[in-house]
Amino acid sequence: MARAIWSGSLSFGLVNLPVRMYAATESHTVHFHQIQRGTSDRIRNKRVNERTGKEVPAEEIVKGVDAGDSYVLVEPEELDDIAPGRSRALEIGGFVDLDEVAPVYFATTYYLGPRGKDYAKVYALLHRALQETNKAGIATFVMRNRAYLVAVKAEAGILALHTLHWADEIRDPHDEIGDLPGRTRIPDRELKTAVQLIEALSTEWHPEDYHDTYQEQVRRLIEAKRKGETVEKGQEPPESTNVVDLMSALQASVDSARGTKRGKRGKESSTTDRRRTGRSTGRGRSGRTGRKASRAEDLTELNKAELYERATEAGIPGRSSMTRDALLDALTGSRGGRSHAKAS
Repeated sequence: MARAIWSGSLSFGLVNLPVRMYAATESHTVHFHQIQRGTSDRIRNKRVNERTGKEVPAEEIVKGVDAGDSYVLVEPEELDDIAPGRSRALEIGGFVDLDEVAPVYFATTYYLGPRGKDYAKVYALLHRALQETNKAGIATFVMRNRAYLVAVKAEAGILALHTLHWADEIRDPHDEIGDLPGRTRIPDRELKTAVQLIEALSTEWHPEDYHDTYQEQVRRLIEAKRKGETVEKGQEPPESTNVVDLMSALQASVDSARGTKRGKRGKESSTTDRRRTGRSTGRGRSGRTGRKASRAEDLTELNKAELYERATEAGIPGRSSMTRDALLDALTGSRGGRSHAKAS
């Protein structure tokens, strides 16, 4: 059972629902220690007084804001005192249509659970009402001496709390990006081809098909160094498409995507035919296994470009960001697992 990171009362109107809040995500990032080169000695950070150079214990450390000629010091208790009652209250001030909240406002997701079985009915009632109205409850609350703007919405069987950015935290893209295109004329042919490419590459959303290939490479690097082996370096990023070559690049991409889909349909048909032929001619399973092993061995001799071509034919999702090793693993793994019927 996960440990709650916050507990309090969620209120809407005159209804109060005691809840606990839980983290909805976790990081799989590889964490490194700092080591002095040439040794196995860890590097440690200490809090020291910059004037005396002496270490300062945690209980003697307070927060301070630079006011120019001096620092304004603030105790943790003083921060708690200016938000009386709010640290344990999550009061919904209104409900908005989910479509009105732009994605840029969403920050972090948490799960909300009832604080005991006695509140299951109220919890289920709020969940059902939010689900049927497609609305989110907007509220503010304080956690760890910080005020949060949040949206409470119904997910699959649970209430989710999404922290939101404040309006003054959202940057205007036109102020931040200097080379945004203005009113650019797009030829109808190029637009039509671009739409065709998007439609050809359209697929269903299955998040489990995508994974952090960089972290996998980091783990491979660590394991290889532990064994005294080497890991192939990543490939250089592809060159930008020249404006002159845009149409040809679009058309080639469409042809490739359509060819991949046709190839997959053809493979499914030929696979069915081979199974029927295999039964009629009496070919054994060992023969098929031998051919599979031979093909897997052949893959290890291919370079990244050749592996990418095979991955395109197999419809491996996420292939465009994979290294050679990741492509090889995906191709060999796809032979034994479920078929990939989606383009990347």
